[in-house]
Amino acid sequence: MIDADIALAHRLADAAGAAIRPYFRARFEIETKDDASPVTQADRAAEAAIRAILEDERPADGIIGEEYGNAREGADRLWVLDPIDGTRSFIAGRPIFGTLIALIEGGVPVLGVIDQPISGERWIGATGHPTLLNGVPASTRACARIADAHLATTGPRLFTDVEKAGFDRLSDAARDTLWGGDCYNYALLASGHLDCVVEGGLKLYDLAALVPVVEGAGGVMRDWQGQPLTRDSDGQVIAVGDAALLDAARSLLIG
Repeated sequence: MIDADIALAHRLADAAGAAIRPYFRARFEIETKDDASPVTQADRAAEAAIRAILEDERPADGIIGEEYGNAREGADRLWVLDPIDGTRSFIAGRPIFGTLIALIEGGVPVLGVIDQPISGERWIGATGHPTLLNGVPASTRACARIADAHLATTGPRLFTDVEKAGFDRLSDAARDTLWGGDCYNYALLASGHLDCVVEGGLKLYDLAALVPVVEGAGGVMRDWQGQPLTRDSDGQVIAVGDAALLDAARSLLIG
């Protein structure tokens, strides 16, 4: 069924993008959620557009969404939605946010979309398929040494004090470190522009879509203990374009 799911994922991303674009660099309401993160009308409109299609076409599948909660979360097939990953960038008019759409089966991400609706860039990865950027295969680049690696993370506020100490060790050893970017960093890694992305404190809807995109482009995503990412992962994430970086990065992160 994966081909039909890929086709559906494209239509879901189309619907989300159509809902988001009228709000970009426009006037809109901003609210602060209980976790102190911002949410806008665009976030909600995009997720509502996706969910309407899923409820019509995949009524037996579960949904886990950032803005409207969960439906049928005990289902084996789960669609995991983050309508705007990088809401702060969206609010600031920076086109480096993305819509994340994932399909999880048996607790494991099997399909993922990173869609940037302003630039028109869409990465899609699925088990058994190469990651595509706008229909063209995407590929990570070779980089076997931390000293040569371009490292990225969204921001220090996402790390605990212990995690930040580990990240600082990795950052000191890397060639350079870029801050900001949210899901767009993982898309850039999948296309061979970054070598390592590290985060802490991610939720399932932040990470599920990233895994098939990165791994379908030749990269590897794991938690900080080196385990594959699943529905039950704790939010510590390492993505590398070259598998040779993984153990060295983990060693620095966990000390």
